[in-house]
Amino acid sequence: MITPEAAALVRDHTVYACVMGSRAFGLATSGSDTDRRGVFLAPTPLFWRFTKPPTHVEGPADEQFSWELERFCELALRADPNVLECLYSPLVERIDATGRELLDLRGAFLSRRAHETFVRYARGRRRKLEADVRVHGAPRWKHAMHLLRLLASGRDLLRTGELRIEVGDAREELLAVRRGEVPWPEVERRMNRLAEENDEAVARSPLPPDPDRARVEDFLVRTRRASVSRA
Repeated sequence: MITPEAAALVRDHTVYACVMGSRAFGLATSGSDTDRRGVFLAPTPLFWRFTKPPTHVEGPADEQFSWELERFCELALRADPNVLECLYSPLVERIDATGRELLDLRGAFLSRRAHETFVRYARGRRRKLEADVRVHGAPRWKHAMHLLRLLASGRDLLRTGELRIEVGDAREELLAVRRGEVPWPEVERRMNRLAEENDEAVARSPLPPDPDRARVEDFLVRTRRASVSRA
């Protein structure tokens, strides 16, 4: 259960909040949940205590998850797919000056490291789908749909240097997978092809080998200092 202190951090110190999941990807149906993600800035004086503020908070609303700014930046610099995609949600619910500066830094987080993280995450999800097929005779089709979406998103990021999370014209094709209308062998073939396209794209990617860590760190230090002056 979320503590009152953690709930207050999300309520009073969120700098950026958005909707993610199927609604942000353009894959929502009538039964889709509303997944909310956010970033909060813990006041700097809280770090001077023995007990540090949390790196993330689950809640207080259902399907809500928030990261403390430093943790969010660390994960984004590692090209964590779930974190990077939050920076590109078309459904922003809350943002302040710090949040706007964070979004202005989006390009600093992007690098060819995304090839490893997107594909590695997809491989882990695929192993779970294959286990479902062995045990139950079919995968969880919703998860299969999202795996295909993720692989296509990673491929396009490597090809263009830009991350786009909305599926656009691929919506109906992906929803057909979710409904179980596409045989599993065909889904596997698509996964294999997308993984190969990710491997091919990284060699010619316009992205830099590494993210701009110094630029992100400068933002974080300035933000921490400003928090002290407001305390």
